[in-house]
Amino acid sequence: MNKKFYVTVAVIGFSMLMAGSAGTMYAAQKEGDSDIQFAGSFFHAQGADSGTSNLDIGYGYYVTDNWEIGILQTVGYSFIDDADDQWVASTIPFTNYYFRGLSMNDPFQPFIGAFIGASYNENDTTGTMGPQVGFKSFINDSTYIMAKYRYEWFFDELAINEVEDTSSDGNHVVTLGVGFVF
Repeated sequence: MNKKFYVTVAVIGFSMLMAGSAGTMYAAQKEGDSDIQFAGSFFHAQGADSGTSNLDIGYGYYVTDNWEIGILQTVGYSFIDDADDQWVASTIPFTNYYFRGLSMNDPFQPFIGAFIGASYNENDTTGTMGPQVGFKSFINDSTYIMAKYRYEWFFDELAINEVEDTSSDGNHVVTLGVGFVF
């Protein structure tokens, strides 16, 4: 990845933050609310000459004002140097914790979370898990823009004595999108 890529991501993220904090609103989810997200993500596989662009759709449910559980479905296309390109998809249950009270009326909400799910294509299926961090910034009472980073580890089995250290073989995934709380 080059410096131009990182500068572009930083500018987009900062612009989203400023847009969300521009107005006064009473934006915050509450226990029992649902959430739907539409996003695009992209990643570059560590140590490889490949990357993937994804379209994401997610659904979440707030079990408390701060805790969300949900599921994310991604469908993407992998660009591979010197090989055939291929499609890839993931189905990923997740949980996120939102830090509220950091801004007046909560239009800006950073979060941390975790996920575990499956990634697959026409040739293979593997497990994936990892941490995620990001923020949502409300532009009105029920609509927000979102930026998220997650790191994906891959595994074939979850038996404790069979887990290998593959932490350097994962993917860095950056997601930008829009969501609606209802």
